Amino acid sequence: MLYYLFEYLYKEHNVPGTGVFQYITFRSGMAVILSLLISTIYGKKIIGFLKRQQVGETVRELGLAGQNEKAGTPTMGGLIIIIATLIPVLLFTKLNNIYIILLIVTTLWMGTIGFIDDYIKIFKKDKQGLKGIFKVVGQVGLGVIVGTVLYLHPGVTLRKETPSTISLRQTENVITQAPIEEKSTATTIPFFKNNELDYADLLQWMGDGYENWAWLVFIPIVIFIITAVSNGANLTDGIDGLAAGTSAISVVALGIFTFVSGNIIFSSYLNIMYIPNSGEMTVFIAAFAGALIGFLWYNSYPAAVFMGDTGSLTIGGIIAVLAIAVRKELMIPLLCGIFLVENFSVVLQVSYFKWTKKRYGEGRRIFLMSPLHHHYQKKGYHESKIVTRFWITGIILAILSIVTLKLR
Repeated sequence: MLYYLFEYLYKEHNVPGTGVFQYITFRSGMAVILSLLISTIYGKKIIGFLKRQQVGETVRELGLAGQNEKAGTPTMGGLIIIIATLIPVLLFTKLNNIYIILLIVTTLWMGTIGFIDDYIKIFKKDKQGLKGIFKVVGQVGLGVIVGTVLYLHPGVTLRKETPSTISLRQTENVITQAPIEEKSTATTIPFFKNNELDYADLLQWMGDGYENWAWLVFIPIVIFIITAVSNGANLTDGIDGLAAGTSAISVVALGIFTFVSGNIIFSSYLNIMYIPNSGEMTVFIAAFAGALIGFLWYNSYPAAVFMGDTGSLTIGGIIAVLAIAVRKELMIPLLCGIFLVENFSVVLQVSYFKWTKKRYGEGRRIFLMSPLHHHYQKKGYHESKIVTRFWITGIILAILSIVTLKLR
């Protein structure tokens, strides 16, 4: 909203200083500052409200050290993240940008699913929360919306061949070869030369006109990614500060990808896809990262609030949509490696238990407990040490992801 106000003041009345709102970097800086202030200052008031409403965590007995002390800690703290993200986004972004619209829809959609789940657990005293089938339906529904919009909307385009700089002088940069923006289902394959894959090419066996059926591949992939990443974030939210911290690291890395992919000069220099209008997502990412870091003020050990499914499902959904929009979804296994390992540890543990029970008559375990962070708790590691080491691992994975901009 402020963007349009200052744009009007700049273009119509030439008010000094208002032109700075045209710059994504300035608005991103303002967004991260405001989100930090909202999450740290007003976060305390939200926690107080949750306490008064007796929105406390019900702890299941899992035999973990320090577990009982967490009983009664306010949950649904994901509301802090959502509010601290959306207010700066509404103030500082171009609200007619299709990517921003999709991210706002994702935030509200996944936040609503998580809120319903937490509400059932707390106020209906049902520890299972929202039935799994309804969660999956909600995730699939969002995937259908996001995939369809990205596939059909005329504002979602690519320029595969970016303009080339043919003359660099002291006073000017001469750029030629202005290409035509085109619809495409192309994405990036990390670590490979000529690292682009068009999902439509997977249907070449269909013969002429196969490009028209690319949605048969693209939309299911979007659904799978959103479902997998949101569930991965949900599983990672098991000890104080783990999900928020690792998510913040991944989001900052995605912010770098988004900024360079949405900037015609940087994308040309790095020889990567130029995605018109995608740079606006940098402002959203700045607000989101600020909200996550501010939330850590209260969620770090010992946690004064838990994010609940209201936060974890929202975080996973946003990260998934960001990666898809910036054409880096195939990098998720590396960038969000913590989510992947946590998710895989559960699948592996359950599958192995069932297989050994069928084969030997009793179930056996690979880990002392899953998800993986609980395995280390069972081994006697303090949760703050586990979280710190997971953060370090997340930083390494984020750096490796960023390196792929030139390593191919």
